[in-house]
Amino acid sequence: MSTPRSDVLILGAGAIGLACAHYLLKTGRRVTVLDRGRIGGGASHGNCGTITPSHAPPLAMPGVVGKGLRWMLRKDAPFYIRPRLDAALLGWMLNFAQRCDWDTVLRTAAAKAAILGFSRQLLGDLIRDEGLACGFEEHGTLYVFRSEAELDAMQPHERVLGEVGIAVRRLDRAATLALEPALRDDIVGGLLHPGDAQLRPDRYVAELARRVREQGGEIVEQCEVTGFLRERGRITAVHTALGERQADEVVFALGAWSPLLARQLGLRLPVQPGKGYSITYTRPALSPRIPLVLKERSVCVTAWADGYRLGSTMEFSGYDASLNRVRLDALRRAAAEYLREPEGPQLIEEWYGWRPMTWDDLPILGRARAASNLVLATGHGMLGISMSAATGLLVGEIVTGREPSLDPAPYSPARFGA
Repeated sequence: MSTPRSDVLILGAGAIGLACAHYLLKTGRRVTVLDRGRIGGGASHGNCGTITPSHAPPLAMPGVVGKGLRWMLRKDAPFYIRPRLDAALLGWMLNFAQRCDWDTVLRTAAAKAAILGFSRQLLGDLIRDEGLACGFEEHGTLYVFRSEAELDAMQPHERVLGEVGIAVRRLDRAATLALEPALRDDIVGGLLHPGDAQLRPDRYVAELARRVREQGGEIVEQCEVTGFLRERGRITAVHTALGERQADEVVFALGAWSPLLARQLGLRLPVQPGKGYSITYTRPALSPRIPLVLKERSVCVTAWADGYRLGSTMEFSGYDASLNRVRLDALRRAAAEYLREPEGPQLIEEWYGWRPMTWDDLPILGRARAASNLVLATGHGMLGISMSAATGLLVGEIVTGREPSLDPAPYSPARFGA
């Protein structure tokens, strides 16, 4: 039997991989997407589906290291590191800690704002032009506070957004409650980010997969990649559980699994799996009209026409494949502190997934040194949905050699020697 061959072989059928497939198909390339599980079965499935240019400020901000160390003492904290000997994690954390100065913050925020803003525009066009039925709405996001001190402490966040040209508006208690009646009366105010949007992530990924197939792309599920064949500095074949595949170009869109497979090619990608959790319900009678971040608890709340989700938290526990009841309960407690109806009438799903976290909080996009026909599209952290359209377009431009629509230099694998 002949070995199946494509112009482009994309590894990973989440939001990033399928967006890459879509834009490559638009250029006329023959595209095959492989996934070790099912379409959108990883971090693309159970996140809160917010599209957030407002997340341009990096995670590494002045003061965050001290707060993180205090949180390590609480297993239900928004940020938790499971104590263990892990040299890769220690190196990641040290690099992260060294970035908490204002010059670095502003440079990182500018690079994140560029791709987030570009992707926000592209996503709206993509969803409308391709008819993706995924609950897309453009109401912004609202950070909500129960403490005046915590609200005042957001001035650096507002400053950074102002520096990179992203709108944010501070609301007093009355204005916050008027905007969102689902909140309890004891909140003190909020920050509105009017340029943000939302969608239902599982539907978005399913709709992208539909369009990829309609355009002639192939998606193969339950097809784990097991190795590579290289000759003369190129990947000439990809070995999978379902046999060998060949392609002119290979795209790594494997999310948190990227560093494990990259090692087979001699690549050391500084990506750590950041475990997040969510709980999905049927929609409560008094449901939020706008996506919320319950800021003191770092919990996101999103409602769609047919669903309601509590999510977030960040846990560094490796590839631990268990639902941590302590962290799920923390989501419920947080919602009860802020919302009149914190839970929906019927529990649909409790979920966890791993986000691919880089220590500089920027994605890894571009050609890799390990092979001349290998393109990396990973490391999007908590912003894979938000950055998916821009990533897909940029990868299409990189593969086809066209002038990039956005300067890819800040996201280059070369910054990590990859």
